[in-house]
Amino acid sequence: MCGRYASILSPELIARVFGAAGPLPNYEVTWNMAPTKSAPIVVRDQESGERRIAVGRWGLVPAFTKDLAKARKPINARCETVARSPLFKGAFAHRRCLVPVAAYYEWRHDPAGKTPFAIARRDGEPVAFGGMWDEWHSPDGETLRTFATLTTEANPELALIQERMPVIIERGDWPVWLGEAEGDPQALMHPLPADRFRVWPVSRAVNSVRNDGPELLEPHVPADNAPALL
Repeated sequence: MCGRYASILSPELIARVFGAAGPLPNYEVTWNMAPTKSAPIVVRDQESGERRIAVGRWGLVPAFTKDLAKARKPINARCETVARSPLFKGAFAHRRCLVPVAAYYEWRHDPAGKTPFAIARRDGEPVAFGGMWDEWHSPDGETLRTFATLTTEANPELALIQERMPVIIERGDWPVWLGEAEGDPQALMHPLPADRFRVWPVSRAVNSVRNDGPELLEPHVPADNAPALL
């Protein structure tokens, strides 16, 4: 499953590619997006129907949460069970979102340790994770917006790294996913074929959330001679 990604896309680029209207938010870009950090998401405004860029924290806190300190805050949900899970079904039904990503990371278990890989779209377009969001309100009026991404079985090629991969929504399916057009969002949660992606090994520096910078996406040949590519 995806637990890290590069959140380096500017709000101007996201607005142009995803057709978002309204004011552009401020957020910090990171080459090593990790759980509990904040990142941009594309949502459908429930009043105007327009797409907007919002900022949420990665790790879903449902609106019905009573105790924030004890909440689970999951970053991923399995597509096979999300629609019937008490934790996720409300957000999935009413607050689906797209998570714009430059590239994401997965780790392969090798004899000498975990080998990290970066994965991006071959066509150069942003990766659009299928996600869901919610807002939690504290008794004193604080509002916390959070989100989680969805996972599916990996395609055969990416399964050589990890058995799961993110649900990635193709551009033509964005209106259905966001609830702008009629259709079944569950039908969109399937692995995309391998020819949509390019995959390359990166440095194990990405293992630490303290490391951040463009060098994390640079190709890296493992020193232990583990197989570098799929």
